Amino acid sequence: MLDKNGIAKRIAQEVEDGYYVNLGIGIPTLVANYVREDISVEFQSENGILGMGPFPFEGEEDADLINAGKQTITALPGASYFDSATSFAMIRGKHVDLTILGAMEVAENGDIANWKIPGKMVKGMGGAMDLVASAENIIVAMMHTNRAGESKLLKKCSLPLTGVGCVKKIVTNLAVLEVVEEGFLLLERAPGVSVDDIKAATEGNLIIRGDVIEMNV
Repeated sequence: MLDKNGIAKRIAQEVEDGYYVNLGIGIPTLVANYVREDISVEFQSENGILGMGPFPFEGEEDADLINAGKQTITALPGASYFDSATSFAMIRGKHVDLTILGAMEVAENGDIANWKIPGKMVKGMGGAMDLVASAENIIVAMMHTNRAGESKLLKKCSLPLTGVGCVKKIVTNLAVLEVVEEGFLLLERAPGVSVDDIKAATEGNLIIRGDVIEMNV
């Protein structure tokens, strides 16, 4: 079973040379720490930075340099800063190659709910709705179940939707899954996790084709 850093390490393997990547709040922000050093990747944050680097070491933080989740970050050589209008023009114009988001729920048809729990205070939807409406390659980073042990990979989302039919791949603490027409196709299992464990934790339709390989993290 993976922890949050393990999920980020596995997703980092999906990042290719030359990609422009948007990292959502939560687990996705960790991905920048694990991208291979032999490739060139530009991380974008919708609050207005292109060229975001790993998290700073303790004592080296710059309080004026933050990501969309208000966490302190570093900027790589050549990074640029701009306003929200320019940032969202990049997103809406489909100039981002890969979007990595967290989620509260994902449905077997690729619907995603990640911005609001009814009855709880929410600061706003942020850039998530623009990202899911514009991005063509969306990977979700999430825990497979909630704190009560209930599946977050569902037949149908129960929370307000952020986007419809947009998620392509999901990496959880238990598995890597691809969203296909029939449901969640199981591609990989986490170290120490069995296919039966994943079946038990998945409410949506889980598709298993042949032997399922173990993640290399």
